[in-house]
Amino acid sequence: MTELTYDNLMDDGNYLGSERARLENKVILDELERKKKARNMAVPTDDTRVKARLREIGEPITLFGERAADRRDRLIYVLSQINAARGDDAMHIDDDSSDDSEEEEEFYSPGSLELLEARRCLAEFSLPRAQKRIAQQRIDSKMDLGRIVDIRKKVFAEVKKYANLGSQIGDERPISQVRFAPNNEILATGSWSGTVKLWNVPACTAVRSLRGHSDRVGGVAWHPEATLSQGADLVNLASGGGEGSIHLWSLNSDSPISVMKGHQDRVCRVAFHPSGNYVASASFDTTWRLWDVKTSQELLLQEGHSKEVYAVEFQDDGALVASGGLDAIGRVWDLRTGRTAMVLDGHVQSIFSIGFSPNGYQIATGSGDDTIRIWDMRSLKSLYTIPHIYVQMDEGEEDKSHDVEKENAAALEEWKYRSGLFFASSGYDGLVKLWSADDWQLLRTLSTDAGKVMSLLASGTYNRNFQLFSPEDV
Repeated sequence: MTELTYDNLMDDGNYLGSERARLENKVILDELERKKKARNMAVPTDDTRVKARLREIGEPITLFGERAADRRDRLIYVLSQINAARGDDAMHIDDDSSDDSEEEEEFYSPGSLELLEARRCLAEFSLPRAQKRIAQQRIDSKMDLGRIVDIRKKVFAEVKKYANLGSQIGDERPISQVRFAPNNEILATGSWSGTVKLWNVPACTAVRSLRGHSDRVGGVAWHPEATLSQGADLVNLASGGGEGSIHLWSLNSDSPISVMKGHQDRVCRVAFHPSGNYVASASFDTTWRLWDVKTSQELLLQEGHSKEVYAVEFQDDGALVASGGLDAIGRVWDLRTGRTAMVLDGHVQSIFSIGFSPNGYQIATGSGDDTIRIWDMRSLKSLYTIPHIYVQMDEGEEDKSHDVEKENAAALEEWKYRSGLFFASSGYDGLVKLWSADDWQLLRTLSTDAGKVMSLLASGTYNRNFQLFSPEDV
């Protein structure tokens, strides 16, 4: 099979050529318009008034297992359907709501030549990776059902053995972020003191302290090839601080290689693009930004959230990036075109974490409404809602340093299928929970030493320590 590249990518410009495609596109546009109008609807927030309004329009006041937030979402959906059927453009539902509504207007900002070149590089990087992923998924789809069941049982049996391996005081102030290096032998922690520390794993002995931030560290991210093929003197780590800057670090120096400034407020999260050439940062200035690692230049300032942006994460292919904000909205952006690929509208409180599944089309979001939502980009909707408490979610995957015995095709087949079968979440309830990623069932609950778990992979806690977890038999 010929590798797909930017140059041999075919585009006939006729993706709406057929009558069927035009009709399907019209249905999608009508649904998006309905959702847009629904977002502007004013509905009661008090659960008693929500029930009363449902009773007025002849709907059940509650459904089995329905929470107050879900009930309010159902009211919005039903009212939007009623207005759409009537052809009403105005959606004045609550008598106490204001009659004034601002018309949303789409606008464009000019981009630099550097951004144009970056978009081309991103397309050239992501297309062959997407092609390989889809080819592997086609192979996986033909796998025998019995084989799939056996792999799931084996993986989930290992997950259920996870236990607390130990904990270590990491700083004088709360640990906000913990991230394993790609070789899983070094752990990076960021704290409210503004210090990033590197630790040996599993001994948990300090290797180096990286000082440069003048305010709390909000985000820590490793270069995809750090501790593997990336030289120790080159950029291996990125961190974002409350003072609004992003620092790039090597493994051989206590001072940053580069400091990237531009944000007007606190930087909450940073993420490396899978190519390692770009860094994204989410900030309380209501924007997320894309930076060139080689030049330390800001390539893109992206608006789109009405409140602070708290989370940002890249898809494994490198074509998409997702952002989540305190406006309770998540957005998926196509880096190759700059367009919004999907709006994640369903949470009723702030989104604190977001992550792509290795399958490339599912996204998990963790919110202050005590839930994790699973989204499917193929159907452009939420698939499932997992109840939790004060969620801070990170996508889980298998240990990349594990030496897989590839003596036969069965072992290789199992290893490829294992990735992304489970993920982990944590919260201010002091628990770390492991979930299956295909039916979203709880597999294991792990307790910590602290009342607030603020980060995952290992857990970073409010009481200044971090904890490691591993199967009990390791």
